[in-house]
Amino acid sequence: MRASHAYCLFVGSFLTAAGYGATFLLTEHFRSLGGSEIETGVTLAGAMVGTLVGVPLVGWFAGRFGAARMAALGALSVCAGYLALAALQTLSPLIGAVGFLIGIGWGVFYLAAPMALSERVTDRERGFWFTRFGAFLMAGIGASPVVAGALTGGLGLSTSMAFCLVAAACVLAALLLWVFEALSPRPAATTQASNGWVRKLPGIAKTRAIYPILMVGLGACVFSGVLTFQTSLVRGTGLQASTFFAAYAMTVVASRFVLAPIVSRANGDRAALVLLSLMILGVVVAFALRYGVLVQIASAVLLGLGYGLVYSVIQTQAVNDGPPEQRSAALTWFAIAYFLGIFGFPMLGGWLIVKVGIAGFLGAVLIFALAEMGLALLRVRKVPRALPLAVSFDEPGQTVGP
Repeated sequence: MRASHAYCLFVGSFLTAAGYGATFLLTEHFRSLGGSEIETGVTLAGAMVGTLVGVPLVGWFAGRFGAARMAALGALSVCAGYLALAALQTLSPLIGAVGFLIGIGWGVFYLAAPMALSERVTDRERGFWFTRFGAFLMAGIGASPVVAGALTGGLGLSTSMAFCLVAAACVLAALLLWVFEALSPRPAATTQASNGWVRKLPGIAKTRAIYPILMVGLGACVFSGVLTFQTSLVRGTGLQASTFFAAYAMTVVASRFVLAPIVSRANGDRAALVLLSLMILGVVVAFALRYGVLVQIASAVLLGLGYGLVYSVIQTQAVNDGPPEQRSAALTWFAIAYFLGIFGFPMLGGWLIVKVGIAGFLGAVLIFALAEMGLALLRVRKVPRALPLAVSFDEPGQTVGP
């Protein structure tokens, strides 16, 4: 695969990821319509349902239609969701349906884009290309709130106008992803995603792979809680949410290029415990945001180092902890657990902010972070010997998350 072709995929992924990053504007958008964080939670709950629908769609159609084309359709669905949000003039139960469009688009893209990349590289090259893919993905998620904040704050654009710009970016992303499929044809023999992942769950649950699958769901709750409601966390402090997003994105992108090779050579169990400790510390520091921007940046850096790096560690554990015939199914369930946390927790989080306040909300986020650490410790007790961290991902269904 040519590097020039790969960058069509990378830039398209960057622009689609901006669609997820823009969800931080949801609370401000609904507040302008007389709503609150509760409406944000309802919208993202609809997105959670959408992602669960998107997973089997990729399994059914990617092999025949092309994974990159599926990713392009996912980007267009995200576009449709943001256009619908921009068109809202009053609060409506339809916000759940709008969230569904964003969710099904993100779910299809999130599985299909790395699948399209994996189909075109060798086992030896896969680590190199996926590291860069993950960096572009995280850069899109982190840069979108910064740009959107500048547009709505500095230039005075409405959140509706910002959503229209996000939708336009997703259209461009769909074009680039479609071009990638045309410029870089798939090999004649490609492995389709497994459609038997549902019936394999009982078998996976009997292996140690169930621990990292549950862990990623808990970690996604922490990630979505702190990022989705960052504007609520800094309200009244004089801080800007965009500062957190910029610091977080730069930390994750830099760490994945500089520290990821070191982490990959380390003992996976110890690495996970250290990184989860950093993530927990990042949540604890968030309780003190009122003390200024340095505290906010410290929280972002700690969360970026901890959550940003532990994702790939536990993803590898999900593969290594089960038999080879369950690898694709384990990765699919890993992605589903991630979706449940990333879009499901904001419904609880929005309710907590409105009903019990920021301190209670952060307390819940901290509990989820500690629960993930608990599972990591339990897994260590269940593993009689250290498992190798390095693994060659043969399945095209590998995901690379933020």
